[in-house]
Amino acid sequence: MENKTHTLTLEDTKRISATGIEGVRDFSPTQFTLVYAGGKIVVGGADMKMVGFSKQTGAFSASGSITSIKYGAGGGLKTKLLK
Repeated sequence: MENKTHTLTLEDTKRISATGIEGVRDFSPTQFTLVYAGGKIVVGGADMKMVGFSKQTGAFSASGSITSIKYGAGGGLKTKLLK
């Protein structure tokens, strides 16, 4: 399996950017979920807006008032089927 790298940068709790993102599962002004090779990232806050996402490059960015970032394992149907 190919080792995919991932980075996450938070600037002054106002802007978040990430690389190695495979998809955006959901997005609202208060919470969004990003999918990467290691699982998922759930970001909470207020007045959040997606600034950009490129599925080709894996680059993602958003702005707003970011109050939490939580990493979680994949655990989805795809993961269970491929075990």
